[in-house]
Amino acid sequence: MDKPLRTSNRRGQRSRQEILDAASRVMSAYGYAGTSMSALVNATGIPKSAIYHHFGSKAGLLAEVMAQGAHGFFAAMQEAHRHPPQGGTPRERLGWYLKKAGEVFENRENFLRLLFIMVMSNEAAEPETLQTVIKVRNEGRHFMREQIRDAFSVLGEPLASRVADHLAHFGMLGFDGAFVSLQSGDKRTMETHMEQLTEAMIALGEAHAAFLQQRARARRKRTPKRA
Repeated sequence: MDKPLRTSNRRGQRSRQEILDAASRVMSAYGYAGTSMSALVNATGIPKSAIYHHFGSKAGLLAEVMAQGAHGFFAAMQEAHRHPPQGGTPRERLGWYLKKAGEVFENRENFLRLLFIMVMSNEAAEPETLQTVIKVRNEGRHFMREQIRDAFSVLGEPLASRVADHLAHFGMLGFDGAFVSLQSGDKRTMETHMEQLTEAMIALGEAHAAFLQQRARARRKRTPKRA
């Protein structure tokens, strides 16, 4: 008796995922406002009633597309950085991290393109979608901060953490610009962008570390020694 029910559930899950996959493709190309329900029906061959059944509304569908995309994106980032190099200079370590992250960016362009559309427009007005956008940006900065901190760990944990705090936003800016460059058809590869971003971040990180060390020495000189 329950075999037809299991078959029906599998079909339902399959159609749900087909809708999500199609919505990701179409919305990343045309944006949320530019994606009609009719376009989704044409892309999936699934009736409009089934889309409403699974997601309730177009806004509900967008929220689910963003949530699933974010989950897949960060799972891929964790997998890519699972085995970081042991030893090496800060430049070598940071270069490895950024190269791996760049590869994930290239393989997740539908999600990232839609994310950028949400960030750059008023289409993230729905609370669930806005929360996902904010979460993705915050988690992205966290990933960037940890990469920088580990790369500069040779300086010691306190100093490496302060350098990471100082550079995390700049690193995000670099990835944002690299992705826009790729999407606009520039000839530079993501690997080249990551090599240059590595050089810039190492130079800034070393300069900030030197500034912090110099300031700490100056403070110690001003502090009177106890008898």
